[in-house]
Order: sequence, then C-alpha cells, then structure tokens
Amino acid sequence: MKPKKSAKPAVHIVPKELLQPYNPVTVNLIGAGGTGGQVLTALARMNHALNALGHAGLFVRLFDDDRVDAANLGRQLFTTAELGQYKSVALINRVNRFFGTNWKAETLRYGKDLMTDRDLVSATITISCVDTVAARYEIADVLMSLTETYHGRNHVQYWMDFGNSRSSGQVILSTLEKIKQPASELFRPVADLPLVTEEFNDLLIATELGDTTPSCSLAEALTKQDLFINSALANCGASLLWQLFREGILFNRGFFLNLAEFRTQPLKVA
Repeated sequence: MKPKKSAKPAVHIVPKELLQPYNPVTVNLIGAGGTGGQVLTALARMNHALNALGHAGLFVRLFDDDRVDAANLGRQLFTTAELGQYKSVALINRVNRFFGTNWKAETLRYGKDLMTDRDLVSATITISCVDTVAARYEIADVLMSLTETYHGRNHVQYWMDFGNSRSSGQVILSTLEKIKQPASELFRPVADLPLVTEEFNDLLIATELGDTTPSCSLAEALTKQDLFINSALANCGASLLWQLFREGILFNRGFFLNLAEFRTQPLKVA
C-alpha cells in the first residue's frame, strides 16, 4: 500500500507588479492614532530599506481628521508643540523631514463621502487602524465599490486591518480582488484572502473598545489600552507587509496577539 502524499501547503503569491514596480506602490493609511502613528513610522523605515534594495518603494497618504490633544501625549507619537495640530499633518511632516519622502497628509475622514474622488480613496494597499466596527464596515464598502468602479493604476488589491482591545489584538490581510496565482508543484496557491469584515464579524465586535469617548489624560487613556499594544501590533503587522514585498509569498495572512500572555498565534493562508 502506497503512503498518502501530504497535502500541498496553501500559500498566497504576491503579484510581480508589487515586487518589481516601475513606480512607488500606493498605500492609504487610515488612522493616525496610537497604532496608525506606529505603522506610519514602520512604513517609512520599510520604504527606505526597499529603496536601498532597488525597489521603487512606497507612496503613503495618511487619513485622519482628528487633532492632537493632551491625552494623546505619551501613548501616541506627539509632542506638546503639536497640540492642536491635525494628527495626520504632524506625523507626515515629521516623516517627510526625517526620511526625505513626499508623503501626503489628508485631514479628512476616510469614508463614503470621499467617493467622488476615486483617485484619492483608491490605493494598491489600504491599511486601517480604526477604533470602531462601523468604521471598518464603511472602509470595506468603499473598497468593494472601488473594485467595481475604479480601474486606474492604483486599483485596490490588498487591505490590512489592525484592531485591538486593551492588551490583545489582531492584524488581518485581505484581498479585494482575485490575485492571479501561478501554477506550482510545491504549493497550493490561494487567490482570495477573505475580508476581515466577512470572516471575523464577531471578533471585531468583541475587540471594539467599549468606551470611545476621548480620554482627558494619559492615565485615563491607559485604562483603555496598554501602553505597548499599539507598537507591538504595528511591528508584527509591518513584518508581514515586509515579507509580502521581500519574499513574494505568504504562508500566513495575519496573526492574533495577546500581549498580557506574550503569545502570538499566526493565521494561516487556507
């Protein structure tokens, strides 16, 4: 009796135009708070490294209509000199000065109201760092609409969503369209990565912060979110994105993080 052949491991293979692009890959980063600010810094470091390796790098637009207040100091990446400024402007100006980039701050709330400017809301990769389930579903609606109505160079392909509660969270990568996969004798290529809003609706509701009113102080803010949950998620999520660009093949499409127990569980491509 012949032994059974083991099943091929499922993988997602990244399209060549992201690995060897002629122009910088467009990224829309939604949210400039605790997680978004950390993700922006990681993207800037990634862009610098990609350029050094001969890649065209990234072009990032940061969307947030909120302003810096006293409670943001310490947990988020702002200084007293930036109080009252738009978060997106403060962060983008800093990154542009430090890394010599020409990234853009959008002092707007990303949502259906911006659909009149499809060039603005469409990007090859969308990264969301928002606090509410409602915001995620609106982002999903916008992105799904763009797959049908926008066919420019920056048509939407990937959506990476960051979400967290006080000391745990998750990062999940989804595709907005079928990504053509090459034939493989070693792997089982997967063209579709499920939308986070379709696969993990209950999880999103469970991890949403119960009190979304603004905190009046850093001490109050720390009762809602651990000091290092945002940076931990941002670094692990950026590592997944770095793997996408550098290796061109993904065995995992995200992860779950429990910072209180120092435990990370990968989410396999299936």
